[in-house]
Amino acid sequence: MTVAIRQSWQVNLRCLRAFVRQPAWVAIALVQPVIWLLLFGALFKRVVEIPGFEGGSYIVFLTPGVAVMTAVMSAGWNGMGFIEDMDKGVLDRMLVTPLWRGALNAGTLLYALLTIAMQVVIIIGIGYAAGASFVNGVLGVAILVLVASLLGGAIAALSNALALVAKQRETLIGAVTFVTLPLTFLSSTFMQSSLEPGWVSAIARFNPVNWAVEAGRAAVTADTDWTLVGTRIALLAALLLAAATLATKAFNAYQRSI
Repeated sequence: MTVAIRQSWQVNLRCLRAFVRQPAWVAIALVQPVIWLLLFGALFKRVVEIPGFEGGSYIVFLTPGVAVMTAVMSAGWNGMGFIEDMDKGVLDRMLVTPLWRGALNAGTLLYALLTIAMQVVIIIGIGYAAGASFVNGVLGVAILVLVASLLGGAIAALSNALALVAKQRETLIGAVTFVTLPLTFLSSTFMQSSLEPGWVSAIARFNPVNWAVEAGRAAVTADTDWTLVGTRIALLAALLLAAATLATKAFNAYQRSI
């Protein structure tokens, strides 16, 4: 177990080193959440004037949604690392080493979780500076980071699985674009569920993005429904476990194909 943890950590460090060696990508990863929050916050700030909208500030409503949306969009590209390693022959060379095969998946997922947590903390900080308040303090913020990371980890694992099966960046790019935006807009990220069309609300009930948004928003606002928070965390944890299992099976399939 100790060897597996150490090897997973080393894979994670490799990903982090590659991340910081690309200044433009680092800047985009850090600035993009700020743009999402401030842009949508300014564009839709009068939504609170719609009859039936609960809450006095749209930035308070929006901050958890943007945190989750950023996690989804960031995690969707996680499989690109595997594709680049395939194209350069790095992945095949790793497979002939004594490295535990699961470390390749676990390490990249850990990298995704760390970068997502960093982005979510930045969003929370910007939201707070823009006037958002988090009534449950550190606990609420920690839960928001947790649910965004759980969802992001699940998306990252699915991205890895698709990369290992498709082996082409065009397929991964197309799939990420096709899936992430509909999942985001078929949730309560930007609009209160009670004000959405009935069919959108019906789909949102089974949408993991909506699970994370609901849990994160409930955790940082007044009158927290802790039962809702707990059930959503359990659902997201189960989704992460299922996605990680699928990614492991996809890795085994890749190994048999070479």
